[in-house]
Amino acid sequence: MSRLSLPSDSESDSVALAPEAAIVLRQFRVVFNAVKSHFQRVESQSGLGGAQLWALSIVSRHAGTEVGALAHAMDIHQSTASNLVRALVKKGLIRSVRDEDDRRVVHLHATPEGQALLANTHGPFAGLLPDALQRLDADTLARLHADLGQLIAQLGVEEVGAAAQTPLAEP
Repeated sequence: MSRLSLPSDSESDSVALAPEAAIVLRQFRVVFNAVKSHFQRVESQSGLGGAQLWALSIVSRHAGTEVGALAHAMDIHQSTASNLVRALVKKGLIRSVRDEDDRRVVHLHATPEGQALLANTHGPFAGLLPDALQRLDADTLARLHADLGQLIAQLGVEEVGAAAQTPLAEP
């Protein structure tokens, strides 16, 4: 595949998109629209946002997990995981149980209502994009990582950390 030749900053507002750039833009549109459609379908089926559904599915599969482990599994900040847990507890879909030995530790469990909701919702619960990425081979992931790193640099994104740990399914 040849290198893309993108217009310079001064040219980018007045020149039509290069054909190679247009092709890649269309690919991003396909990805974003597939992700958006999946989240809309999941929310319609379950009444939950995509991140909440993913969190519920992890808690269901790993009874007794802690908020930190949930955050790690979802690759999100612990405060974001805490907010997801709080919402799911409020909806009665998970329950939190304090550890008997260390009262600071909270173990999470799906309720029967949470289990039923999962049984009636079609996955992938992690979302379409994380599921697809998980199925790619290591070489493809390495190329994507490098190439998307270049794209992020071109975007001039300065605060990558917070954005990188915000689930796509959350506003």
